[in-house]
Amino acid sequence: MEQISNLLAKLKNQSPLVQSITNYVVMNNTANALLAAGASPIMAHAQSEIKEMVDIVSALVVNIGTLDEYWSESMLIAAAHAHAIQKPWVLDPVGAGATPYRNEVLAKLLEFKPTVIRGNASEIMALAKFNIQSKGVDSSNSSDEALEAGILLSMQTGAVVVISGEVDYIIDGDRVAKVKNGSPIMAKVTGMGCTASALTGAMVAIEKDILLASTAAMALMGVAGDIAAEKAKGPGTLQLHFYDALYALEPQEFGKRMIITYP
Repeated sequence: MEQISNLLAKLKNQSPLVQSITNYVVMNNTANALLAAGASPIMAHAQSEIKEMVDIVSALVVNIGTLDEYWSESMLIAAAHAHAIQKPWVLDPVGAGATPYRNEVLAKLLEFKPTVIRGNASEIMALAKFNIQSKGVDSSNSSDEALEAGILLSMQTGAVVVISGEVDYIIDGDRVAKVKNGSPIMAKVTGMGCTASALTGAMVAIEKDILLASTAAMALMGVAGDIAAEKAKGPGTLQLHFYDALYALEPQEFGKRMIITYP
């Protein structure tokens, strides 16, 4: 717990540069969340500069939410280069299983060995080739149901797998952590999962123990959500208070509020 809370101070002190090739819906949200937490965001997807950008950042986040042919090629170039130079990168498989095209792009991205795969239960189950019908960006399965799929996917890919839900699971092969923080209202704010992926990118940029870094990211997400929900009147004000919570949260309070178990 102390190691995880100390990562918050480390994040604010180091302010790692995190590149996000992400979707149109959440660019502003994720950039603001990274800034509030202490990281430095850059949203760059131009193919003419993508390799040079991956060279200078501390971590890469690839989010396939608003997928198209140009962006998918940018994602593949970035992921391939990150893998080649051993730069940590996070894959957010938004809508995995929804369409053949989306699955095809994801299959290619997985070849470049993401450091972390973070998705909802349905997305993780689809990636692990469980026979379910994805509902798009909303999960029709609980994170508890997806645990077996997450363990399988982690073993298949070598990645740490994060399953977001009422309970968040962070899986590294047979090592599993559970984070129980977070408010149900967060599900009513678009892009919260994408924000979790961005914060995971920030944490893996500063911590080599990827299970620890990913657990810290999900705990930070959940604790900030808890604090925001205490002040919010609904989804709109929750988002505002969420950024404020990320900005103001201190390691001591973070340590007191986080609810993490290792089953």
